[in-house]
Amino acid sequence: MGRLLGGSQILFRTLSSSPLRLKIIHFYHTFMAVQPKLIIHGGAGSSLQGKGGLEAVRKSLYQVIDQVYPLLLRGASAKEAVVRGCQLLEDDPRFNAGTGSVLQSDGQIRMSAALMDGTLQRFSGVINVSRVKNPIDLAVVLQDASDHVLSDYGAAELARELQLPLYNPLTDQRLQEWLEDRKDNFRRTMANVVSEPAGTGTIGVVALDQRGQLAAGTSTGGKGFERIGRVSDSATPAGNYATTQAGVSCTGIGEDILDECLAAKIVIRVTDGQSLQTAFKKSFAEAHEHQRDFGAIGIDKTGALAWGKTCDVILCAFHDGQNKGDSLEADKGTQVFSDRI
Repeated sequence: MGRLLGGSQILFRTLSSSPLRLKIIHFYHTFMAVQPKLIIHGGAGSSLQGKGGLEAVRKSLYQVIDQVYPLLLRGASAKEAVVRGCQLLEDDPRFNAGTGSVLQSDGQIRMSAALMDGTLQRFSGVINVSRVKNPIDLAVVLQDASDHVLSDYGAAELARELQLPLYNPLTDQRLQEWLEDRKDNFRRTMANVVSEPAGTGTIGVVALDQRGQLAAGTSTGGKGFERIGRVSDSATPAGNYATTQAGVSCTGIGEDILDECLAAKIVIRVTDGQSLQTAFKKSFAEAHEHQRDFGAIGIDKTGALAWGKTCDVILCAFHDGQNKGDSLEADKGTQVFSDRI
């Protein structure tokens, strides 16, 4: 006796060579696939000083959204979208990552970046790398390497092995900022440890793709005037973390983010059963109590997205699947936003 076929088997065998097959595929991607989500940030701090004003920042952020979100709609993976978003933000001199990075105490630029694939739960990154255009590109290569995180000389050697062209990310604005801050004290050897304006922050991207996969990426030029060898949060799980449950990217004072282990804390709370909104609210309530100075963005596996801040400004924009939005006119002070109640 022949084997009985189920209804779905009969349907797909019958239509396997039919023109209707394309319609079925279209139906699947339209109604069955996960709605992609995207959220990005360009730093956090006390003001929009040095950024060209609110509308200029909004234009820069939305240009990234407009280029990256269609990739997700066309089937790009969350990791691919995150990498592309980070590259675009690194290339914009308005933000402190890649081109336009701030100078350290010795007048040199050293950048850090991290990438985490939530599906594989794999973290990779570089710390204090110089003379590359897109630090996030090195983090991508390290995803498949035996050593996932490299610092200064190791990262420089990797860039040489990859034959990446030497690149100077210095801009006139960053040089003038350094000279202005340095002019009255050229014996100064350490960074200030005060909160910096939003112009000297970080960039980050979190994405959810059509397959329900999550990824997070973060890149920074540091806080400016820091001591040589200082390690930021950006290339650690405190500042950038993703699993199958949620992804988070942080910005702000790196030492504060490290002390709270912010990105990993939020993701672990979601994994333990809290909603993304609850995890953000609890984490930022604790941060406010501890007088921390930072912000974060995130997406969970259900498609909920959120941002939070204890500082006055977080430069955040997102696409929720229907519309674009941003945080640029949010009230000052500690605040958490989520598109889910």
